[in-house]
Amino acid sequence: MSIPALVEPAAELTIDEVRRYSRHLIIPDVGMTGQKRMKNAKVLVIGAGGLGSPALLYLAAAGVGTIGIAEFDEVDESNLQRQIIHGQSDVGKSKAVSAKESILEANPYVNVVLHDERLDNDNVYRVFEGYDLIVDGTDNFATRYMVNDAAYFLGIPYVWGSIYRFDGQASVFAPKQAENAPCYRCLYPEPPPPGMVPSCAEGGVLGVLCASIGSIQVNEAIKLITGIGDPAVGELVIYDALELSWRKLKVRKDPNCALCGENPTVTGLIDYETFCGAISDEAADAAAGSTISVTALEGMLKEREEGTRDFVLVDVREPNEYEINQIPGSVLIPKGEFLNGNALSELPGVDSGKQVVLHCKSGVRSAEALAVLKGAGYDDAVHVGGGVVAWVNQIDPSQPSY
Repeated sequence: MSIPALVEPAAELTIDEVRRYSRHLIIPDVGMTGQKRMKNAKVLVIGAGGLGSPALLYLAAAGVGTIGIAEFDEVDESNLQRQIIHGQSDVGKSKAVSAKESILEANPYVNVVLHDERLDNDNVYRVFEGYDLIVDGTDNFATRYMVNDAAYFLGIPYVWGSIYRFDGQASVFAPKQAENAPCYRCLYPEPPPPGMVPSCAEGGVLGVLCASIGSIQVNEAIKLITGIGDPAVGELVIYDALELSWRKLKVRKDPNCALCGENPTVTGLIDYETFCGAISDEAADAAAGSTISVTALEGMLKEREEGTRDFVLVDVREPNEYEINQIPGSVLIPKGEFLNGNALSELPGVDSGKQVVLHCKSGVRSAEALAVLKGAGYDDAVHVGGGVVAWVNQIDPSQPSY
């Protein structure tokens, strides 16, 4: 679906810019006019992480004149496996600042605008205002829905991407620019049930996959800015890195879409955290009053060693996570075994008098497993808030984090 160029051409390119972008200028479809459009373009990239890293670098290299970076996090060593815009010396630094430094090293003719803050309902309109295009590199459903809704209300098209393990997806949402073009809610009317889709922090991601999807996002951004080709409006691009296969699926505008449909029910920004839900209602109910801290767990483990307390500590993560770090004295029973009921045969009986304590990486999966135990009659079962992340940060920093 073709869309007219989003941006008018800049007045001119300098001699240095002509030299720098010469390989674009000799492409007939881009040429001088297309490059001037890129110079005049203002693109906001949300996130300077896995997708944002290649997107930012390639937008800068392509000559996009103004690049905004919306990022509030700091560089962690675990980021470096895929977030190529950052280096070892950037660990502990603001990702937004680190990304700006790398961009200016790649192309000093780019104007970089930092939005070093967490996007929320109070600031998203202010941050988005004035940009021609948004490239969405977020990694959670709540922010994706907020980006979609805010972009729709402001009339700004955006390029979306998603990655997980070996799989990537990308699309262009421009319901205000193209007739019958869908929005993100047309593709995903409802978020998945809490805990159903692990985050990259829980499930992992192949580092190079970020480059594959991030470069597609920039490819689509360039087409939108310059008005060339057919952007992936109304199309979902699916990439399987293991099979090295690409597919394109048609995505049609949903006439019943809550946002862009014939009778919209979403007429403004909503509570996206509640809409998406970090954990299920059952898990939240189970965890209420049944959550202990890692310092409390440390004391319980000492009592168990002394023989004054008896309980079983269960790690509900996956085996590959258990190999990275673990709380001493825990046994591994993955969350899936709780959900299918098999875990109950590996635990002390309800009437054994032996308490069950659960933990995972951060406390989300263990809360879901706790709900299963509560439903099976383990009334005194508890889980560890913050999980092994809190254990490493507060109790045993000698262990690696991930």
